[in-house]
Amino acid sequence: MSEHNPYGTMHATTIVTVRKGGKVIIAGDGQVSLGQTVIKGNARKVRRIGKDSEVLAGFAGATADAFSLLDRLEKKLEQYPGQLMRAAVELAKDWRTDKYLRNLEAMMLVADKSVSLCITGNGDVLEPEHGVMAIGSGGNYALAAARALVDSDMDAEAIARRAMEIAADICVYTNGNTVVESMDAE
Repeated sequence: MSEHNPYGTMHATTIVTVRKGGKVIIAGDGQVSLGQTVIKGNARKVRRIGKDSEVLAGFAGATADAFSLLDRLEKKLEQYPGQLMRAAVELAKDWRTDKYLRNLEAMMLVADKSVSLCITGNGDVLEPEHGVMAIGSGGNYALAAARALVDSDMDAEAIARRAMEIAADICVYTNGNTVVESMDAE
């Protein structure tokens, strides 16, 4: 527990992305916890962003920080239309070098029709291996589940949903209230 917050740190979420069979999915749970208390069970941490909603985004971490980053990513997408990788790299550079942004505590998974990325405050812009990536409190559980299922006959959405169910069964900071966004992939 921090000296400013007697309840402990906010733990928010599990987000997973799966790219398979011509689809890209980002799924996330709805739980927001403060310390050992569930504050909200139906938060929407997965959404479409960009001028034509051409990018899927999911975030984990402090909600206000994540919304600030989503807003900045949208501005980068306006600057570099149709270039998610370039927009993400520019955001990561700003995040790493700007004194204000450096204090933001969040991570994002973003995807468009051609690429999926994880953007972190350390300046990382990472592409997933095997078309699967996850972040957040239950991210490792969802990642392991999705990796185990990606070679099965299940489609991308079924894999993402099952990975989220498994994470919710294991991680106390993840619930079964899953939001899924989908788009066609190249």
